[in-house]
Amino acid sequence: MFRKISILVLLAFLSIFSFCKKKNQTVQDNIAYQTVNITMYPNDPLYFKLQTAGGWVYINGGVNGIIVYRKTATNSPTDFVAIERTSTALPDDPYAKVKVQSDNFTLKDTISGSKWQIFDGGLISGSATQNLRLYNASFDGINTLTIRN
Repeated sequence: MFRKISILVLLAFLSIFSFCKKKNQTVQDNIAYQTVNITMYPNDPLYFKLQTAGGWVYINGGVNGIIVYRKTATNSPTDFVAIERTSTALPDDPYAKVKVQSDNFTLKDTISGSKWQIFDGGLISGSATQNLRLYNASFDGINTLTIRN
């Protein structure tokens, strides 16, 4: 009798703890997970480069910073893209930050030499095997840009 009760109590505890298991964050790249929840205002003079299509700025956030790029100026929710600056070629090296090149369309990790496209983080060349991490960037069409993961 005592044995049956012990087994039932053990099974109850196991089932409770299995339901309390923390969800793993699913990440599509080899970069550490960092919660991002940023609100910014592209019409602010601080971000004057974002007021026209093709403009970009570096902002704090993510693992090693974020590049915000304005693809179009149609005032739609998809006007902007937000890209993690951590290189997928050297994700554990804090000095391997991705930088916008002088052509304003190419991103490059100056340590590994890997290159990506600014409008979608797609890999162009180099030792990297993965695209850069994109964050969800949603523009309200008026003044507020929200960046989240």
